[in-house]
Amino acid sequence: MQDSIQAVRAYLKAFGMEQKIMELPTSSATVALAAEALGTESARIAKTLSLDLDGTVLLIVCAGDTKIDNAKYKATFHAKAKMLTPDEVPSRVGHAVGGVCPFAVKEGVSIYLDLSLKRFQTVYPACGSTNSAIELAPEDIFRISGARDWVDVCKPAGQ
Repeated sequence: MQDSIQAVRAYLKAFGMEQKIMELPTSSATVALAAEALGTESARIAKTLSLDLDGTVLLIVCAGDTKIDNAKYKATFHAKAKMLTPDEVPSRVGHAVGGVCPFAVKEGVSIYLDLSLKRFQTVYPACGSTNSAIELAPEDIFRISGARDWVDVCKPAGQ
C-alpha cells in the first residue's frame, strides 16, 4: 500500500516530521524484522495492534516485547480483546498489516498508547508500509497521533 506511506508522509508534514520517515531496503513488517533492519532491540519497535471494540477500531501502540494482557484489557475497556483479522485491517484502519501505525488512520479509529513504551527515550513505529519507520519519543507519538490516553493493557510477551 504505497499510498499509505504517502498518507503518513502528508500527515506528519503538518508536524514537521515527514523528513524523519525512514524507508528501509528490507522488510520491517514484523517486530523481529524491524529490529534487524533498524539495528535496535525488538522492545524498541512500537508495534500497533488493531482491535475491535463493539464495532469500533482501537489501536494499541505498545513495546515490541509485549502482548495484550487479557485481564488488564478487560478491566480497562470492559470487553474481551478481539484482534481484527488481517483482511479487515486495511479497510478499517487504513494501513495493511506490517505497516499499521497510529498516523493517518481512518476516521473513528481510537488510538491508545501502552505504558510499556515509556521505558524508552525513543521508539520506532511503522509509517504505513512494510519497510518504513520513524524514530520518535513516546510523548511525541502520543501528541502527533491524537491518542486518547495512556493505558496499561500489556505484559511481557513471555508471560
